[in-house]
Amino acid sequence: MAKRDYYDVLGIARGAGADEIKKAYRVKAKELHPDRNQDDPEAESRFKEVNEAYDVLKDENRKAAYDRYGHAAFEGGGPRGGGGPGAGGQGDFASAFSDVFEDLFGDFMGGRGGPGGGRSRAQRGSDLRYNMRISLEEAYRGAQKTITVPTSVACTACSGTGAEGGAEPTLCPTCSGMGKVRAQQGFFTVERTCPTCGGLGQTIKNPCKVCHGTGRTEKERSLSVNIPAGVETGTRIRLAGEGEAGMRGGPAGDLYIFIEVREHPIFQRDGVNLFCRVPVGMTVAALGGEVEVPTIDGGRSRVKIPAGSQTGRQMRLRGKGMPALRGGGTGDMLIELAVETPVNLTSRQKDLLREFEKLSEDNNPESSSFFSKVKTFWDGMKG
Repeated sequence: MAKRDYYDVLGIARGAGADEIKKAYRVKAKELHPDRNQDDPEAESRFKEVNEAYDVLKDENRKAAYDRYGHAAFEGGGPRGGGGPGAGGQGDFASAFSDVFEDLFGDFMGGRGGPGGGRSRAQRGSDLRYNMRISLEEAYRGAQKTITVPTSVACTACSGTGAEGGAEPTLCPTCSGMGKVRAQQGFFTVERTCPTCGGLGQTIKNPCKVCHGTGRTEKERSLSVNIPAGVETGTRIRLAGEGEAGMRGGPAGDLYIFIEVREHPIFQRDGVNLFCRVPVGMTVAALGGEVEVPTIDGGRSRVKIPAGSQTGRQMRLRGKGMPALRGGGTGDMLIELAVETPVNLTSRQKDLLREFEKLSEDNNPESSSFFSKVKTFWDGMKG
């Protein structure tokens, strides 16, 4: 029976690019795999047909020959030599499917590479996190902090190589420096971390007695950290190269400092703006006056209270809020009044308030309006 066109087998058009060819092969290989089609006696032959098509079209030179001459390009050994596509049977599939498998899972398993590839002998150190709590005042003006970080540093005895006397590690004889070994299991090629070198691709004959071959030792370090003005809870500061030392002389990771600003007893923050709730006496709210309020910079501001002010009234102090991180101006401070009812009154004070109440029927417009609505509501309910 004549062979089907390789492009038709994969369900793609001629001129398809490498990515499209690979994507189509993945779909077909998954769809037609014999393990998923055990009741279909033709599944294995169609599966091999898909493998054969991909085995040719994934290679630029063989694809070009096929585009020009068709199946005749591979008759009598063809450009490949030793037989045409599919001559290797299951072995060819293993080669083709291994490429896709490695492409799908290579990053997870350490990536592909030649000698010294896979996992590089020099591995980057891990990133570290440090949680720092600061006051609102420090967030306002910025601060210089010294922190102590327990971390791994390059071993001074072996200069970070892990080998006694700083000698260079040797290529792992088991994986030839790849850091992984392959095993054929049916149609699949499975990769595993090399058991000899642990995925590093290298071995050490004489491990350093100080770090036991890791190239790192544990140590506490003191670091000076610059906290810029305007930071808030959740701000992250990155100190490049201040994380854990790399393995076998690899680059160090980074240190990330996460800021948490403590709650303030006077001010509440909303972005660059500050809120301050200020209690005022009943007489000041009624007659008007002035009140002195604090500001986040440690200063004082006098605020005029208009006569007849009610609880919840807000006044704005321009430029008295928090600075914006990385420039961009300064926020405002909002003063919210809380009219305070006097307590622990003397007999004389009570008498004066009762006398004031008799004379103030027309001085409470909000109360008059409310109870007028209440009366209308009750009258409506009676009707």
